[in-house]
Amino acid sequence: DVQLQAYGGGLVQAGGSLRLSCAASGFTFDDYAIGWFRQAPGKEREGVSYINTSVGSTYYADSVKGRFTISSDNAKNTVYLQMNSLKPEDTAVYFCAASFAPYGSIPLTQGGYDYWGQGTQVTVSS
Repeated sequence: DVQLQAYGGGLVQAGGSLRLSCAASGFTFDDYAIGWFRQAPGKEREGVSYINTSVGSTYYADSVKGRFTISSDNAKNTVYLQMNSLKPEDTAVYFCAASFAPYGSIPLTQGGYDYWGQGTQVTVSS
């Protein structure tokens, strides 16, 4: 079974940092794109950052560019999201998702992702 587990959320003050982890199992990690999404209360889920674990290409939403960094450790089947300079508007439940993505592609829509993990709460206080 394909499983994704997101963890590492917590409560942090504005300007602080957190690192989220997405541990994957049940599939060949190298052939997939992993995306981080978030959903704030009363808002739609939105894409935050994506990585193709085969070629290392990445994509960031404008709202997090320059503050968040996505990376992967293929030996550990884990993708990380390093979040720096956190703002109260980053408060949300963060999810990771996987998509079979050959040839270095990266789906940029939620519908392109087949497998989803449970969320981890990130709360940034002002």
